[in-house]
Amino acid sequence: VQVVDSGGELVEAGHSLRLSCVASGNLDSITAMGWYRQAPGERRALVALITSGGTITYSDSAKGRFTISRDDAKNTVYLQMNHLKPEDTANYYCNADDGHYYYWGQGTLVAVSS
Repeated sequence: VQVVDSGGELVEAGHSLRLSCVASGNLDSITAMGWYRQAPGERRALVALITSGGTITYSDSAKGRFTISRDDAKNTVYLQMNHLKPEDTANYYCNADDGHYYYWGQGTLVAVSS
């Protein structure tokens, strides 16, 4: 399984961004896909997760502002981020979980200026 994430850029506070994650390979084994983020000096943390059955989980900081969705025809998972804040600044990583291993994207930088 390979995942490629994209869509990060520098934006002003209050603006929106949509991140994309395209997966390829043996996708039948994937049980969940998610977005994580890591700010400098901090640990990588879950932002949003969607399971193969459609169950969605958000971090407290993402609830109400971020939306995870998927397009199965395009093997793509999206993270729509609205009302961005400077504290959302981080590298965002897409992740695919096959129940045995985590497959990570290369990361895409989201920088939010105040």
